[in-house]
Amino acid sequence: MAAALVGGAFLSAFLDVVFDRLASREFVHLILGNKLSKKLLQKLETTLRVVGAVLHDAEKKQITNTNVKHWLNDLKDAVYEADDLLDHVFTKAATQKKVRNFFSRFSDRKIVSKLEDIVVTLESHLKLKESLDLKESAVENLSWKAPSTSVEDGSHIYGRQKDKEAIIKLLLEDNSDGSEVSVVPIVGMGGVGKTTLAQLVYNDENLVEIFDFKAWVCISKEFDVLKITKTMIEAITGEPCKLNDLNLLHLELMDKLKDKKFLIVLDDVWTEDYVDWSLIKKPFNRGIRRSKILLTTRSEKTASIVQTVHTYHLNQLSNEDCWSVFVNHACLSSESNENTTTLEKIGKEIVKRCNGLPLAAQSLGGMLRKKHDIVDWNNILNSDIWELSESECKVIPALRLSYHYLPPHLKRCFVYCSLYPQDYQFEKNELILLWMAEDLLKKSSKGRTLEEVGHEYFDDLVSRSFFQRSNTSRSSWPYGKCFVMHDLIHDLATSLGGDFYFRSEELGKETKIKTKTRHLSFTKFNSSVLDNFDVVGRAKFLRTFLSIINFEAAPFNNEEARCIIVSKLMYLRVLSFCDFRSLDSLPDSIGKLIHLRYLDLSDSSVETLPKSLCNLYNLQTLKLRSCRKLTKLPSDMCNLVNLRHLEIFWTPIKEMPRGMSKLNHLQHLDFFAVGKHEENGIKELGGLSNLCGELEIRKLENVSQSEEALEARMMDKKHINSLQLEWSRFNNNRTNFQLEIDVLCKLQPHFNIESLQIIGYEGTRFPDWMGNSSYCNMISLKLRDCDNCSMLPSLGQLPSLKVLEISVLNRLKTIDAGFYKNEECHSGTSFPSLESLAFYGMPCWEVWSSFDSEAFPVLKSLYIRDCPKLEGNLPNHLPVLKKLAIKYCELLVSSLPTAPAIQSLEISESNKVALHALPLLVETIEVEGSPMVESMMEAITNIQPTCLRSLTLRDCSSAVSFPGGRLPESLKRLFFGQRHLGFFGQCDKACYQEQLEALADSLVRFFIIDMQAQMARDQKEILLKNCWNLNQWELAASKQQKQGGAIRKQDQESNYKTHLPQGLGVKQAGASYLEE
Repeated sequence: MAAALVGGAFLSAFLDVVFDRLASREFVHLILGNKLSKKLLQKLETTLRVVGAVLHDAEKKQITNTNVKHWLNDLKDAVYEADDLLDHVFTKAATQKKVRNFFSRFSDRKIVSKLEDIVVTLESHLKLKESLDLKESAVENLSWKAPSTSVEDGSHIYGRQKDKEAIIKLLLEDNSDGSEVSVVPIVGMGGVGKTTLAQLVYNDENLVEIFDFKAWVCISKEFDVLKITKTMIEAITGEPCKLNDLNLLHLELMDKLKDKKFLIVLDDVWTEDYVDWSLIKKPFNRGIRRSKILLTTRSEKTASIVQTVHTYHLNQLSNEDCWSVFVNHACLSSESNENTTTLEKIGKEIVKRCNGLPLAAQSLGGMLRKKHDIVDWNNILNSDIWELSESECKVIPALRLSYHYLPPHLKRCFVYCSLYPQDYQFEKNELILLWMAEDLLKKSSKGRTLEEVGHEYFDDLVSRSFFQRSNTSRSSWPYGKCFVMHDLIHDLATSLGGDFYFRSEELGKETKIKTKTRHLSFTKFNSSVLDNFDVVGRAKFLRTFLSIINFEAAPFNNEEARCIIVSKLMYLRVLSFCDFRSLDSLPDSIGKLIHLRYLDLSDSSVETLPKSLCNLYNLQTLKLRSCRKLTKLPSDMCNLVNLRHLEIFWTPIKEMPRGMSKLNHLQHLDFFAVGKHEENGIKELGGLSNLCGELEIRKLENVSQSEEALEARMMDKKHINSLQLEWSRFNNNRTNFQLEIDVLCKLQPHFNIESLQIIGYEGTRFPDWMGNSSYCNMISLKLRDCDNCSMLPSLGQLPSLKVLEISVLNRLKTIDAGFYKNEECHSGTSFPSLESLAFYGMPCWEVWSSFDSEAFPVLKSLYIRDCPKLEGNLPNHLPVLKKLAIKYCELLVSSLPTAPAIQSLEISESNKVALHALPLLVETIEVEGSPMVESMMEAITNIQPTCLRSLTLRDCSSAVSFPGGRLPESLKRLFFGQRHLGFFGQCDKACYQEQLEALADSLVRFFIIDMQAQMARDQKEILLKNCWNLNQWELAASKQQKQGGAIRKQDQESNYKTHLPQGLGVKQAGASYLEE
């Protein structure tokens, strides 16, 4: 194939796709069956190969020669056109039972005419290669397989320790110059490591106790005040914000910042508009003194606008530190030999050309990773690209060089990412599905799936530092781990996308789309674009119509919008109406998009899907996530024979359509809702042998015969790693318990399963397979709402089980020896890997007996809640237990287990639990109820734990005394939640004042909630002197409180005195006071 000849040229991978289509069986049969000119076909292929032979030379010369660049663009446009035609023919031929029937309706002359036009166009380009001085060249293919540990974790940071210490010092200083909040700007050139430094500071453990909370907000070039304010609220709360009014957003943010000492990082700020900055910073002043804003920017002018302290200028790394970055990513051998010495010498020369930019060193190091041939390194050092100015290649030459040496298939995949906005956080699996839809993934000759090929491509780009892991991951809700491109890498992708990739902030009638554009993305949609038919007409060859980021308003304000898009853009491979909230239906013309491979209607309001959708032969991915009004899939879904991914999570599909077993390419299916009829019953799962990942099987009560469950062939589905089996919990009319037992027995999954949940099961016992030690990969097991089971399965011999949750088993009374080992197993440790064990909502559970003294050797968390009849003891030897929580177990009479490693202890409404020994390493204690509070204070007095950091006491009616009048020195947070509290029993005013001041000396936070304070008689004022660590305390008094008082904190900087009116509370944080 041509790819072996043209090496790194971008178009070579595209030409491979065209050659594969030409060689396809369907296309050959189509040509021969209709006596079309075989010579024409050969002429097309020959012309493409001759053109392909000069692509490598053309790609290098296009940077400085605009004529070559235009030549390449025209050539690429012609190849796109050829590929569209061949894909059309391929699809039509594949969907016709008889090729000749197809041609009776579709003129062969039309195909021939289009092919002739394409050949003429390509030949005209070929004639220009001599005048452009383009040479045929063969270049070694630099493709390599990414090692399994290629994803860098960001832990190796060189040369920034002093910078980090300097920034932290600025954050800890009171440098506010009279204002509540200080702004610390970090200024440096692109790629110097500003974001990395800010991340190092942000994640420093020493700041945890200093600030009440931290938030990270990426700003980027578009300085949208409303959007940024909204993002800040989401970063603080970790939840989506639905407000769209700036005034309401400001009020909400002010409420979140009120009386808090915070650190907010604003990364990558570009604005030089003082008015915009003034709007952003308005809410910050509700925070307390010494709150900080850490801001990164390339612009000195931006820094001068925002700064309240001196700007911190981040310089380039030294050559030595830059070399360390390079070596870390290049994996240069530490062995001393002649080859290594030579490579080290060349490498240091390469590093000098990186000009101290860690991003450039990282990128080039990643490119040469595992490539330790001296010739390869010399080629990099002596490349002509180094001689180009940054303005000539539009990016740092080192980054352009990294791209130049990418394998062809990775070049196309990387440039596709120019559709993402700057700083956009993208998911790995989502991008792979888009690559697949655009034919960017080459079919493997080794039997790997396209998805597996995509994972290899993605990991390769990560290892070469084109992608990097995001620390924020869209605030971690509700998405998985995300990735992001550095600004300069994003600029590189954008510059390479040229006329063929177009990214619009708002798609409207003024949008300028070129006729060559094939891929379009947008972050806002204005349906006025459809009023300008020239815009749609110029975009008629679009392959990609991709919505990015959530829409904040309904995008469609006329009925024709969806029809125009679907009817005019006939070459679409990717169509995304994701987040088009007002989209309630699709036109029937959707079925004419025969090239379509990816359709996303997630978070739309579609109520039904047209039957014509099932004509989309090439459709690979159908995303219907969170379509809340969609309850039914089209009846002819079985016609989508190439469908690989069907996302229907959070969509109320009542039952599956008929014939799902025909979708034998299907890999991802969120759930299968069992129907009541044979054609959509559970046995349809039997044909879906390629399912992988997570699967839920719902409405299992619709299985009428156990043999149907066997036909689902769950044991054959070796790629499913997470399985949920669910019977509807609101169907209480089931009485055939034996049928449910038989069904669950026959739904036994493959031994590769990692996670299993069983919900709503009405059988009277669990099948034996659940505790089979052959399930060596199972790490999580959850049993919920299994009302008729009176005993648990034997689970102790599952060798890898880490998480076990058992809840709402209403008839379970006893957990005995059978829980640990079955009758056939008498040796080995029970639950050898279990780390988390939880029981809750067990109203009849009375006894936990027959403890195995060697069981639970690595248990870290034990949680028992709402087990009102549980009596007796808990397991008595848990050597590594770190967290113990017992809630609402009123009859439980037990001593704490022997667990010297406990760090967190929580006991609520379980007043009979005995505290004979308190672990010395405990860090957090929370108790509720007078007996427990008294027992806990006695234990603290006797043991005096040295690591206690947080103490919460609730509902105690008697006085609480601390040993020696002081809390443990390690304590940082103290919470009281009760109406009557006496700190030290009976003492006079002076004694009370002295002891309370001593009490608060070490605290960082001090809260007293809903209290009638039993202060010493006539105690009108509390004065806390020099409590340097106390940055937040709260005294919220009952409205019935009759005694007024004054609260005062005094230090060397302030002498505030705020009186507490009767019945009101005072909140204080740092040196700021507010009356409620």
